[in-house]
Amino acid sequence: MTIATNLPATGSPTDRLAVIDALYRYAAGLDDDDRRMLESALTEDAVVDLTSAVTKLGMEFPVLESREVVMSTLLGAVGPLDTSHSLSNLRVRVDGDRAEVRCYAQAQHFLPGGGPDPANLRHALMMNRYDAALRRDGPDWRIARLNIDLVWFDGDPAVLVSQVS
Repeated sequence: MTIATNLPATGSPTDRLAVIDALYRYAAGLDDDDRRMLESALTEDAVVDLTSAVTKLGMEFPVLESREVVMSTLLGAVGPLDTSHSLSNLRVRVDGDRAEVRCYAQAQHFLPGGGPDPANLRHALMMNRYDAALRRDGPDWRIARLNIDLVWFDGDPAVLVSQVS
């Protein structure tokens, strides 16, 4: 999936906000380890591709295909962590029942229970670029495909794989 870097905002303000809300639900589902919230953000055939991002960290990670695989894999890896995602610079293009979004997602990760401790310096802070394709599903918008690319990283990449090992 290739999204133009000069993605012009199109579609009604209501649709654009609903599309953005799908990305917020995705982030909140991960941050809150909330299966229902994450499920509400994804189509049944959702694909999440982190290969570009993890390759830059010297790791491997499969492309996740299907909502169930995305949820079980990401909630298993990120859900237990003390995590927060912040989305910014959202550019949305809506065309009927399809939409594209390009944005940045800054994510801070600490080992479980480590986030509130100011003495804890072991973390994984990353800025990712999200390129997403979404579809209208009834009254809601859901992510059909999400490509995640790492822009920069600070910290210990092992924090990200601590729950997978």
